[in-house]
Amino acid sequence: MTDAAGFARRLLTRVLGVEEDELPPVAAGMLMFFLLFAGYFMLRPVRETMGIAGGVRNLQWLFTGTFIATLVAIPLFGTIASRVARRRILPWTYGFFATNLLGFAVAISAAPDNAWLARGFYIWLSVFNLLAISVAWSVLADLMPSSQAKRLFALVAAGASAGGLAGPAMGLVLVGPLGHGGLMAVATALLVGSAAAAMWLQRWRDAHPLDAADAPARRAPLGGNPFAGIGTVLRSPYLLGIATFVVLLATVTTFLYFEQARLVEMHFPDPIDQTRVFGLLDALVQTLAILTQLFLTGRIVRRLGLVVLLTTVPVVMVGGFLWLAMAPTFAVLAIVMVTRRAGEYALARPGREMLFTVVAPDQKYKAKNVIDTAVYRGADAVSGWVKAGIDAIASSPAVVGVLGAMVALAWAGTGFGLARAQGRREAAATAPAGRPG
Repeated sequence: MTDAAGFARRLLTRVLGVEEDELPPVAAGMLMFFLLFAGYFMLRPVRETMGIAGGVRNLQWLFTGTFIATLVAIPLFGTIASRVARRRILPWTYGFFATNLLGFAVAISAAPDNAWLARGFYIWLSVFNLLAISVAWSVLADLMPSSQAKRLFALVAAGASAGGLAGPAMGLVLVGPLGHGGLMAVATALLVGSAAAAMWLQRWRDAHPLDAADAPARRAPLGGNPFAGIGTVLRSPYLLGIATFVVLLATVTTFLYFEQARLVEMHFPDPIDQTRVFGLLDALVQTLAILTQLFLTGRIVRRLGLVVLLTTVPVVMVGGFLWLAMAPTFAVLAIVMVTRRAGEYALARPGREMLFTVVAPDQKYKAKNVIDTAVYRGADAVSGWVKAGIDAIASSPAVVGVLGAMVALAWAGTGFGLARAQGRREAAATAPAGRPG
């Protein structure tokens, strides 16, 4: 290594707050998320426009359909997680999704105006989004202990934000010459590349094992039945706490999502303008998130603790909902929405994933998948119908704002309790004869 290269490497480790030997896995993790999110965000504006095309008043039906599809996906994923080697769970899952995506590429190219095909793609992408991201985080929680995760997870998540910036830009450039079917084919290639980066991470951990049993354990299947994750969540107060955190998060997100769809439809009736607005909001979110992830999140958790990551966004959303109650305009909604999403990517999501570093391997995959998909989409579906009911009865943004603030306050309290519980589990695991309860 030349002096200049060595200096650059030392400078990079100091700025990012990592050890020199951690740079390769951080780069691989960032690449895994970059490729995954670039493909997803390239397709996301198309999904949002398809959702509005079906009518904003019918969004709750799409949310319900997504929840039902998620329930179907749980045993499929559970079968993969039970029967293949732990280190192969992500490649098998991504391979299945890549095959689906190629099928949509062919079908939509053949029938671009088919409304039911558009609805099916909306639901599929919504399921794919949560499940694919959940599995990627499961791999990281499996490979990195809590102490390492607190330093590295935010940096790795910056790859997701970078992908979230690149994806919409790629979509704008490629949608003209390739069409929607072509975009799906490109997204398939990106997904396969993400799986390759995850496999490299497994090989890195093989070369730097946590203990003598680490590598052999990851070469063995988790075993159990495809529905085991559901029972595991129901039997664990800690996992139920995480599930409650996700329910409250999803409820806040759904309330804001419906308001966004209503206001965008009102102010931007042209579908092309709608896609541009969604793309602009995505770009703002990812720019704010990546800057925070690179330079602030790791320092925040090291100096102030996990509790700050899990409570900051909910507390800010209490104020955001009250602001919306007093000034229900698109400008205010855009500020609140961008703040919520950027804060979730940069703070709440890394913090939430750190909670899984202190649980057993099967809980990192099966139970986590149930929480990240079925619980999340179930909360989406229920809160979607609640929001539709509120609009039908009260038709007042002030009511939605006050209720949203109350949900956000409960979200903050749950995050505070989980941060303390994670600290107790981590302390017990690192004690001489300790083990998490």
